[in-house]
Amino acid sequence: MADSVFPLRCVVQQYAWGKIGEASEVAQLLASSGDFGDIAHDQPYAEVGSKLWQFCVALSFYPEMLKVEVMWWYKKYPIIGSRAKLWMGTHPKGEAQIADDRIRPSKLSHWIVDNAQCLGEHVQARFGDKLPFLFKVLSVNQSLSIQAHPNKENAEYLHAHHPEHYPDANHKPEMAIALTSFLGLCGFRPLCEILDFLDGVPELKTVVGPEAATALHKSVGDEEQVANALKDCFSNVMMCEKALFQRQLTELVARVEQEVASGGDVSRSNGHLLLKLHKQFPGDVGCFVIYFLNVLQLQPGDAMFLGANEPHAYLYGDCIECMACSDNTVRAGLTSKFIDVPTLCTMLNYTPAPPESKVFCSRFDPDDPFAKIYDPPVPDFTVICLEIPAGTLAYTIAAVNSASIVITIRGVAVGIAEGRPPLEFKRGKVMFISAGKSVTLSIQPKTDMLMFRACCLL
Repeated sequence: MADSVFPLRCVVQQYAWGKIGEASEVAQLLASSGDFGDIAHDQPYAEVGSKLWQFCVALSFYPEMLKVEVMWWYKKYPIIGSRAKLWMGTHPKGEAQIADDRIRPSKLSHWIVDNAQCLGEHVQARFGDKLPFLFKVLSVNQSLSIQAHPNKENAEYLHAHHPEHYPDANHKPEMAIALTSFLGLCGFRPLCEILDFLDGVPELKTVVGPEAATALHKSVGDEEQVANALKDCFSNVMMCEKALFQRQLTELVARVEQEVASGGDVSRSNGHLLLKLHKQFPGDVGCFVIYFLNVLQLQPGDAMFLGANEPHAYLYGDCIECMACSDNTVRAGLTSKFIDVPTLCTMLNYTPAPPESKVFCSRFDPDDPFAKIYDPPVPDFTVICLEIPAGTLAYTIAAVNSASIVITIRGVAVGIAEGRPPLEFKRGKVMFISAGKSVTLSIQPKTDMLMFRACCLL
């Protein structure tokens, strides 16, 4: 394994929900890395794998002149279309390429198969010759779908019976770490809050139905009854007859708009968030979900972990995201994509909990004062935040017994790794580091340095 540390070119996914132009962290990372074109100021940018880049990679197997001309075109013109996520990994829907012409094969997954020891012995023994995680950056301007991810057993069933909607058989636990102020929905609210909304929002109570609402009130004090009654209430909303929920939603929105216009307090109806979501998805039953799910406001460095069957939606902000290598998502609202309401309502965890319980805590590395570890209760991934203060001249990205992907968010450094030329670490650059390999950084001291590292610490 001659080359064990190298830069990656990663994939930008196109979604309409991305932030516009320079407001998008994904767009800024792309522009700063120097591997892409300028930022288009009127375009949404959401995740870092564009089809155009994949086209360029395919052409790289043709004569060199054609490759040069295509890459010149790609770099000359601004990045076109919506960009919401930066995908860093080997998932077939957005596979990273090795950004070093000396290294073949250029597809990261193919290189890993040929050099499987790069994964680390424990990772290889558990997951085979595959990178077990997918690393992302997201820039969210409008709500993503109301969704949850299946556990492994359910993922296998859904993939076997509906492969057109569930493209693989893997589970998809995931974690989001805020880069900016980040707003999301996560998990069911405390029961008292849901009951307050049922009492204070008559349109919600109509959609839920009087019997289900009464049963939820009577369930207080019995966890099993609470879960069953909450499931009935939520399912009644999500499966409500379209004419009924749209009529009630229209009446609710009109009432809240009048209250806002008159300067009234709309907190009892969660009015401002309701109006924002209804503007994005008019007439969508998902607007009622805000009365069931916690609203989480994360600050930079805060995280939330989304295990199997946890209902959630990202509403606004920029974040680092890491997950098991899967694209299985069960959706039920606030989206134009395929929705599977019966599956979602059946699979969810209906345990009410306060919002602070959904904030995932990191821990400091006792061996590295600059490292903060986000280690979720799944084997597939761990994320390490490396924040190196200004004035530090040298730092070593330590070797671990796992392949790693590292993205630089702030700062500039030159990296030295065994057996290869110096590497450029700067904003937007992404590096692959093989198991057991370290990188010594010579850092420009004027600013601090912020990097995120995804790996699998078994």
